Amino acid sequence: MTLDQIKPGGEGRIMKLQAIDTLGQRLLDMGVYPGLKMKVLRNAPLDDPMEIELDGYCISLRRKEARFVEVELL
Repeated sequence: MTLDQIKPGGEGRIMKLQAIDTLGQRLLDMGVYPGLKMKVLRNAPLDDPMEIELDGYCISLRRKEARFVEVELL
């Protein structure tokens, strides 16, 4: 399952990043890395971007970026 498929309130663990180019590096710089617990907090009115909580801080990701983050639901 990828991060863009999780509804608000859903929690999971990041398993793998499928992006290896500049997007992959950007996600790592934002703190998105395998093994981290995450929670989807909310979606913007038109479902893009989505706000997620990672290790006590919040970030916003576009859905096209979230498709490259593989997660396992908790």
